[in-house]
Amino acid sequence: MTTNTDSGELEAEPEIAAELFGDRIDAARSFTEALAREGEERGLIGPLELPRLWTRHILNSVVAAPLFHGSVADIGSGAGLPGLVLAIARPDVQWTLIEPMERRITWLNEQVSTLGLDNVDVVRARAEDVRPAEGFDVVTARAVSALRTLIPLTAPLVRDGGELTLLKGMNVGNEIDAAQKQIKKFRLSDVRVEVLGEGVLLETTRVVRAVVR
Repeated sequence: MTTNTDSGELEAEPEIAAELFGDRIDAARSFTEALAREGEERGLIGPLELPRLWTRHILNSVVAAPLFHGSVADIGSGAGLPGLVLAIARPDVQWTLIEPMERRITWLNEQVSTLGLDNVDVVRARAEDVRPAEGFDVVTARAVSALRTLIPLTAPLVRDGGELTLLKGMNVGNEIDAAQKQIKKFRLSDVRVEVLGEGVLLETTRVVRAVVR
């Protein structure tokens, strides 16, 4: 299925999408179509993203779905990448989407309602202002900031022994090198990079994983 907009045409759904989402593919299609229709106008995605929306954003997010469990916070959820995509794919996990911008909060709440996602809470706040009574099992983020800035925002939200699972780009190795001070300060251990989707996706997903003590 394709969607015509003033900025171009939505990328055709890759065949692998149905395999990755399984019986949740219809919800994923609905979300992707809505993002294609309204995303640029509402300042959620850039004007050049439609021809690669599935490949670069939806599949890039969902391929990480098996890594999550329990309670998860997504910091800077924005358009719902990765939080909403992952919540669609993993209805067995409880997701908290944390986003400071009102217009994005409105979008996230609309999608949660439209898609019937009863495993999602949307919180309007900056990450540094969120202090849960109990930490999250996992905290994630995608395309928010470099690790040396992101670790101080995310690590305090993780319960003792929980995980950071951060979706990053090609430059992740250099980011880890530049964040050694923060890695030590926030007591991260077993810091590693996992590459997901090799041989399956056109663009692989790099994930920084670490245990927080």
